[in-house]
Amino acid sequence: MMEAYNNPSFKEILNNSSLSIPDGKPLEIVGKLKGCSGISRLFGPTLMEKFIDWGRKDGVKHFFIGSSHATLDLMKAVISQKYPGAQVCGAVSPPFLPVNEWPNETYIQMINQEKPDFIWVGLGAPKQEAWMSNHCPSINYGYMVGIGAGFDYLAGNTKHAPKWMKNASLEWLYRLVQEPRRLWKRYFLTIPPFIVLASIDIIRSRFHTK
Repeated sequence: MMEAYNNPSFKEILNNSSLSIPDGKPLEIVGKLKGCSGISRLFGPTLMEKFIDWGRKDGVKHFFIGSSHATLDLMKAVISQKYPGAQVCGAVSPPFLPVNEWPNETYIQMINQEKPDFIWVGLGAPKQEAWMSNHCPSINYGYMVGIGAGFDYLAGNTKHAPKWMKNASLEWLYRLVQEPRRLWKRYFLTIPPFIVLASIDIIRSRFHTK
């Protein structure tokens, strides 16, 4: 949300997507305070696992792009053990280069050749949304879903926060403890301004009169 607030092009990508879900508990809280009583947080990694599980009986095919070769191998092993019969038709670990230097045409050809039902894109925001937006017209099969750190969760590299921390909107703190060097700056630059801006927005929505 903060990236979209600061980046108009990213905001446009989100607004033009087929579906955007409230992945974080704070978005659920803000939504309810603004009158959306039916809003509920839907954790991306859980969504991915449910789709992998539910799709087994129908032969649903999954393609993964993002993360490292080691993480993808771990994730595929977990899927094979936890969800026997789930179909993983392809997985790509992009190089550590700018996105425009990736062999994207090759990736698109692989996806179209395998004809997946779901293409899980774990590149992190805003990179994954930009990649999906740019290449959606060239992909002939499947729905693309940006999943952030979903691969790391399923592979076991990142642990799920306890339920009480999730309910208390403290999952960010649990992740920060696991990856302080990578996440401290991101959280420092996003959480305080989000609280301020969301509070202003809630107050305006509650006291706005026509």
